[in-house]
Formats: sequence, C-alpha cells, structure tokens
Amino acid sequence: MGYWYLAIAIGAEVIATLALKASDGFSHLTSSTICIIGYAVAFYFLALVLKTIPVGIAYAIWAGMGIVLIASISAVIYKQIPDFPAIIGMLLILAGVVVINMFSKTVSH
Repeated sequence: MGYWYLAIAIGAEVIATLALKASDGFSHLTSSTICIIGYAVAFYFLALVLKTIPVGIAYAIWAGMGIVLIASISAVIYKQIPDFPAIIGMLLILAGVVVINMFSKTVSH
C-alpha cells in the first residue's frame, strides 16, 4: 500500500505546485485553494507512506518524480521548456529513482 500512497502524494504535490504557479502569489482564490488542499493531501499521504517505506527512500522517490513531472507538465502548460543540461539532470534523477527501487536493500517491497 505504501507505494500507492506515495503515488497519490506525488500526484497531489504536482497538482499543488502547478496551482501555486497559477495562484500568482496567492492572489487567485481558486488556484490558491487547490494549492493548499493539494499540499495537505500530499503531506497526509506522505505521512502514511512513512509507516512502511524508509524516509530517505520515500523522499528520494517523492522529490525525483516530482521534479520530473512538474518540469514536464510545466513545459506543456507554461511553455517553460528545459534546456539540454536540465533534461540531462532530470534523466539522471530519474535514473537514481530507478536504481533505488531496483537495487536498494533499504526499500521494502
């Protein structure tokens, strides 16, 4: 169940971060509300995740997937296209998440 909760936490965090951008400094009520609710949901599910997955592993996956997803979606929605070094960096982060999940003995499957 931990990885399902982590996926929900990551999804909520991505939505909240995109809403944060759209809120324009919390000056738009709808996107500000989505942002606050999204982060609350994200941290609630992250707290559940930490019952079964070590904090370092959970946070590495959370951060890595969040970076890649937000950068990818921002490229489409906000036309914030990452340059080549940024893409390489994100691929390395994604590779790190894969290595952790496939080879780390710390991860409890």
